[in-house]
Amino acid sequence: MPMPPASVALAWSSELLGYDFGVGHPMAPARLRLTMDLIRALGLLDTPGLRMVETTEASDELLATVHDRDFIAAVRAGGDGFRDPVRGLGTTDNPVFPRVHEASARIVGATVAGAEEVWSGRSRHAVSLAGGMHHAMAAAASGFCIYNDVAAAIQWLLEHGCDRVLYVDVDAHHGDGVERAFWDDPRVVTVSVHQSGESLFPGTGFAQDVGGPNARGCAVNVPLPAHTSDIPWLRAIEAVVAPLAEEFAPQVIVSQHGCDTHRRDPLTTMDISMDGLRAAAVLIAELAERHAGGRWLATGGGGYDILSTVPRAWAHLVAVSAGVDLPGSTPVPASWREEVAALGDLDAPQTMGDGVDVTFRTWVDGFDPDDPVDRAIMTTRRSVFPWHGLDPLTA
Repeated sequence: MPMPPASVALAWSSELLGYDFGVGHPMAPARLRLTMDLIRALGLLDTPGLRMVETTEASDELLATVHDRDFIAAVRAGGDGFRDPVRGLGTTDNPVFPRVHEASARIVGATVAGAEEVWSGRSRHAVSLAGGMHHAMAAAASGFCIYNDVAAAIQWLLEHGCDRVLYVDVDAHHGDGVERAFWDDPRVVTVSVHQSGESLFPGTGFAQDVGGPNARGCAVNVPLPAHTSDIPWLRAIEAVVAPLAEEFAPQVIVSQHGCDTHRRDPLTTMDISMDGLRAAAVLIAELAERHAGGRWLATGGGGYDILSTVPRAWAHLVAVSAGVDLPGSTPVPASWREEVAALGDLDAPQTMGDGVDVTFRTWVDGFDPDDPVDRAIMTTRRSVFPWHGLDPLTA
């Protein structure tokens, strides 16, 4: 179901394409360029209520709200050939490139700008497509992430009067950096629905990991089996996030929409369709409308099938944020398909979806102990829900 029209701020600058680890790295800036080109070709930038928000580099003071100053100094000092493995810099995952600090700080600036838009009331929704760098730790880069823009945006909200933030991460990888930043903070509930750490980086995020002594139940992890498909994946998101959102009553929902859960992604082994990715965005938008006064900040994240998956997934994210009905049957604009073909005689997708029916059975229909995903869901509910006064069986 499409959301009603909403004012949405799209935090974007072509300078965000400067976050470039080099030829052959999976985190290719072309994925963002192609996404923005598809958004333009679909006419989404002309949607009433959608505003482009210019981005600036985050200051060291802003970065220091979630990162150690020694780490910031190390990133700023980095150049070609720089190596600091202890801080995760100059590694295969995180090679250092010229102006790495500036490029990384601009992503933080974009996502924090989105947080400002939503919290100030200038926009109901905000989208930071370049954001979602959820692996970065306070003192180390990790998993293609230098600075943690999501953690910085949540911290900005807390410092400007927000008392309750719900973070929902549907990337294939565990949102470990954001979880760690707020591990012992009861003002933030972090929910990560991801491929199990038993089969995927970073190897963390299990159901028993529920937060620090002052915030039990505020870290929520739903580790799913490899090859989980649309319907059980959506069921997992709804079964865990919806009851927590109702009970916690967040003032803002912040979400990370890494699309590396898609079946085409080269780095993961999940089995989610484009239709499932869109449905997840709609579900989160509806939860924000119902429980957070409509205040929703969405970011990008992982996604390494850069020609077919990433542009479509994040074009859908912008459409959902703006309340635009963009069904999966919508033809992909010919101009964009020609652009993709020109990159190397490549076939672009014909439609905005994969033609998959993603109608799922909600949790209230009953727990199936023979279903491995239902067992994972129940393990998480039993680990977390009692801390919130919720019954794992019936909530």
